[in-house]
Parts: sequence; C-alpha cells; structure tokens
Amino acid sequence: MASYERIYLSTPHMSGLEQKYIEEAFQTNWIAPLGPNVDSFEQELASYVGVKGAVAVSSGTAAIHLALRLLDVGKGDIVLCSTLTFIASANPILYMGAEPVFIDSEPNSWNMSPLALERAFKKLDIEGKLDKVKAIIVVHLYGQSADMDAIVKICERYKVPIIEDAAESLGATYISERQTQVATKQSGTIGKFGVYSFNGNKIITTSGGGMLVSDDLEALGKARYLATQAREQALHYQHSEVGYNYRMSNILAGIGRGQLQVLDERVEAKRRIFARYYDELANIEGINFMPEAEFGRCNRWLTALTINPSYIEATVPMICSALDKLNIEARPVWKPLHLQPLFKGCMYFPHASGSVSDELFFNGICLPSGSNLTTTQQEYVIKAFKNIICQPT
Repeated sequence: MASYERIYLSTPHMSGLEQKYIEEAFQTNWIAPLGPNVDSFEQELASYVGVKGAVAVSSGTAAIHLALRLLDVGKGDIVLCSTLTFIASANPILYMGAEPVFIDSEPNSWNMSPLALERAFKKLDIEGKLDKVKAIIVVHLYGQSADMDAIVKICERYKVPIIEDAAESLGATYISERQTQVATKQSGTIGKFGVYSFNGNKIITTSGGGMLVSDDLEALGKARYLATQAREQALHYQHSEVGYNYRMSNILAGIGRGQLQVLDERVEAKRRIFARYYDELANIEGINFMPEAEFGRCNRWLTALTINPSYIEATVPMICSALDKLNIEARPVWKPLHLQPLFKGCMYFPHASGSVSDELFFNGICLPSGSNLTTTQQEYVIKAFKNIICQPT
C-alpha cells in the first residue's frame, strides 16, 4: 500500500471562526485568565446543553475535582465510578483522599451497568459502608450516554448525587422517560453536575480545557471561587480555604466559542465516518461495532469495534502494531481502571458472571475518527485494516 502522512486517531479541527475571538482578546489585552470570552463561552455552552450555568476551567479533570469538592467528598469516603474509562475520571477521587469503587459496563451501550451498580450499593449496605458513599461518577463512553434513567432511579433511592463525566459525549443526547413526557436531554445535564473536556482530541477543543455545568448556580459560584485560588473579596489577598488555579484563559475560551458554533457539524461528520466504517466492515464475521443504545444518539467521538478471536486470528495489539507501520494510529479501548496498578485492591463489581469491560478491553479497538478525516484517508485505513485481519498469523 502507498504510504500516507500519519493518520491520527482524532486531531483538532479548526473552523476558522476561532480567529475572530482570539483577535478580540489580543486587541483588548484580555490575555490572562478570565475575560469576556470566558464569560461568553460559559453562557453559550450552558445555553447549548440546556443548563442554568457553567464554569470554564483548565481541564475536564479539574471540573471533576471541583464537583467532588462541592459534594464534600473527603478522606475515607467512597465514590462509585465507571471502570471502562480514562484514568482522569478517577484520579480526582484520590485527590480527595477518597476510595474509588469501580462499576462494570453493560453490553448494550458499553457504559455503566445498572445491574452492577445495584449490586455495589447492596454490598456496601451490608458492610455498613453506605453512609460513606458520597458520589457516583458516570462516564459516557466514546460519545454515548449511559442508561441514565436506570442509574438515576438507583441513586435517588440511595440518595447519592451523580457527576456525569461527559468529557467524550458533548453533542450526544439522551431520551429520558422519567418525566410525564418523554424528554430529549443533552448528555451531561441529568446529574447534579456535568463535566466536559476540550482536550485536543475531543469533538471540539480549546487545546486544553474543560467545563463544569449544573442547574445549581450557588454551587457553580463556589466552584468559580475555588477555581480562582479561593481568593476572597478583599483589597488585599486573603484566603481562608484551599483553592486551585483552575480557570480557563480568555484566549482559549475564544477558541472554544468558535468551536462551539460548529459542534453540530462535527457530530454529523463523526457519525458519517462511523457509518462508512460500518458499511465496509460490519459484514466481516467476527467484527462487532459499539452499538448505539436505543435511549440516545451517540456523537461517535471515536469509532470503536471488537474483534472476535473465534473468527479473526489477529489480536488487537497485532492490528495496532501493523497499522502503526502503515502510519495509522489505532488504539485499544480504555484499559479498565480496576486492572490498573494504581487501583490494585479497589472493589470492583462486574455486570454479571463475567466482566464486560475486561472483554471489551482485550478485544476492542478504536480507529481514526477525526472530523477532518478525508474520505481518501478513511479508505486507506479501511483497506489496511481489512488486509491485516484477513492475513493468517
């Protein structure tokens, strides 16, 4: 096969609209953190997803950390967390001195299993630890919402607030049937707090940054205070509690404002890329794509699929290595956090008799899915992938 310049998994995709807001920041000398772009970006994103307020911060990880702080999570407390995710979802639990308890995925969405979640609550109740459970972090994997109605029902019964890690799912929707009327909601807006990431590989980017969203404006006011070194209203610098340097810069917020205007276009581009992969590969025996759950619309941030070893000899590491030699970046799906050395010994609750997340990790792969991936590039990836999986090992 002819060699291409490297094709990455998901790269930043600028629209050109960003430059207007960046230039305004320079012209008005709003270069340092905070400024008009930050205020507007918060308002525009809150309006887009349909919440009362938002706080722009330096990363999605920072937003999760602030959410845990707002929920008074502390040393010795317990936080339940999806296991099939990037480590940034759970690291803030350790920042707070709390103990993570990991929950398996379910096969219909690859997201948190309500069955495993219920089992975890019952076990912790039997052990007399229920009063230590202060929060749950539900991750919306690869752009698809978890089954929030089922999860909310469980958490309401146990009176535990939900943080939605929607770092990968901005622009995805969830169809809720908990109200008297069916309601379509944006991913990240159902729990007490929602978190988005604008890292360089996300569906829209500020190069680095995140957003904490909620309908609790008082809590968001406290988040702004904590994210600005917990500086009090005084002529001199006065601080009565620990704060953080977590606020987003006015320049980066300007990039975000331009990116937000094309979010819907980016979602459609990602979904077209997924559809092209599906059309070309789904008929191969042993290939199964991440399903789109009936309760929502996925933004298809990354196209993910599994390789059934009963039909295909090539393993995920072998495929990734072979693609890399052709200048194509591919990755296994996230390694479950309960398998990470950092979390050795933490409690883990599987979906059923077997661990869904383990199987997805061992057999799952993500293919290049950037919204700026050209048809020619994708055809090259598809041809390479087919050649690799069809060759005997």
